[in-house]
This record gives sequence, C-alpha cells and structure tokens, in this order.
Amino acid sequence: MSTVDDLLARARERLSRLGPTEAAAAVEDGARLVDIRPGWQRLAEGTVPGALVIERNHLEWRLDPTSDARVAEATDHDRQWVVICSEGYTSSLAAAALQELGLHRATDVVGGFRAWAAVGLPTAPGSDAPPDYAVTGTPAH
Repeated sequence: MSTVDDLLARARERLSRLGPTEAAAAVEDGARLVDIRPGWQRLAEGTVPGALVIERNHLEWRLDPTSDARVAEATDHDRQWVVICSEGYTSSLAAAALQELGLHRATDVVGGFRAWAAVGLPTAPGSDAPPDYAVTGTPAH
C-alpha cells in the first residue's frame, strides 16, 4: 500500500521540474503553460496571462494527441507542456500522468502559481471563466 506522499515522490522522480523563472523561460522558448486549477482557485488567486486553462479533470483528454477531445495545440507527443496548480503538488501528479500518455516533456512548476506570483512574474486578476479553447472533436469526458 502507498500513501499520497509516496505517489507524489514517485511522480516527481521522473519530472524535470521547473522553478517559476525557468518555467517562464521555457514558455518564451515555445513550451505551453497549462493552468489546471479549478475556477474558484483562479478567481481567488489570480491567473497567468496566456496560460491555457484546462481544469484537472479534463487534462489527459485535452492534451493526448490521439484523443478526439484534444485541444488544437496537442498535435504530437514532443510538445513541452508545463503544468501549474496553486502550490505545485497536484501539478506534479498531473505532469506524471501526461508522461504516462507519452508526453515525455511534460513537467510542472515548483511552488505553483503562488511561487510564480511571489517572484514577480506576470499575473492578472482572478477569473473563474470557463476554459476557452477549441477541441478537435466532441468532448466526451
């Protein structure tokens, strides 16, 4: 039997996690930042301008290049996806799940949105607006 701490440690063993400034640099170099926080959290904490919002419960279906419910940007397994959550815990588990789908460059932001904001990277007022992205097929999940 495992604990959630064991699960998190195993997930992080295979990630090349990025600090907030490293994540911002990766985005500048073409990586895509994905905010997986639920609407209430984005409303309370703020948002990252330009981040693709895909709440955690849809993440795998939206980023798997083989899924009929993928976003238009999910074209191949080589794209770098950088996942951000509030504090960098859920994002580690999510990035590891993306790696399980073959998205080998998936990773997350150490410390999450709170660390991003604390180092002075761009943020915007919070919004709980529904995600605004186009999917290639009919969302089934």
